[in-house]
Amino acid sequence: MTQGGHYTLITGATKGIGRAISDRLIDRGEQVVGIARSADPTFRGDLILADLSDRSARAHALQQAAARFPVRRLVNNAGLNRMQALGDITTDAAEEIFDLNLTVTVEATQAVLSGMQAAGFGRIVNISSRSLLGRPGGSLYAAAKAGLVGLTRTWALELATQGITVNCVAPGPIATEMFAKNNPPHLPRSQALIAAVPMSRLGAPDEVAAAIDYFLSMESGFTTGQTLFVCGGASINQSRF
Repeated sequence: MTQGGHYTLITGATKGIGRAISDRLIDRGEQVVGIARSADPTFRGDLILADLSDRSARAHALQQAAARFPVRRLVNNAGLNRMQALGDITTDAAEEIFDLNLTVTVEATQAVLSGMQAAGFGRIVNISSRSLLGRPGGSLYAAAKAGLVGLTRTWALELATQGITVNCVAPGPIATEMFAKNNPPHLPRSQALIAAVPMSRLGAPDEVAAAIDYFLSMESGFTTGQTLFVCGGASINQSRF
């Protein structure tokens, strides 16, 4: 059960996990506004087009979302990964990954925060990754996703008395386009990644959406500052990824 008449803003809303949570909410009759790079005629919510890696474009998009829609729930889903082992890490990759995973999350949250504070109600869900625990070749992504946990815990403390909860979902590995791009199935490291999942399979975006849905709900009002792994047990496996 969620508050009627209010919107959920989802970044990266047309693909993967973002699309799964968007469809889940819309199927239930809730109002969703998404931000995505490209138009998608199958997306049933309101859609603002913007390349979130473009600072000017995303500032305009976030301002538009906050001005046009009474956003009371936010899913910071947009992210980016580029696999680079230590010794091969480039400054450009570091800036790109930290910007899209961390800075965009900060800016999106600040764009809608005043509306939540005025309403005395808000739900913020940050999408991290099991990779925050470490993975060979993924140090930039691991650092960025670990940073989201730090933001989650800090914001939860800052907003605890204002009716606003802040939680984090850490998926992985999930069958999304980004996962397939960064983990070609023929590579040994990709095979090892799936083999290290105790459930011996990839997760589905819908399974992550179910966890996000709880953190967005009215019923989650006494849960804040938490990180939930949706990873088939991978976060507790001692095998190397």
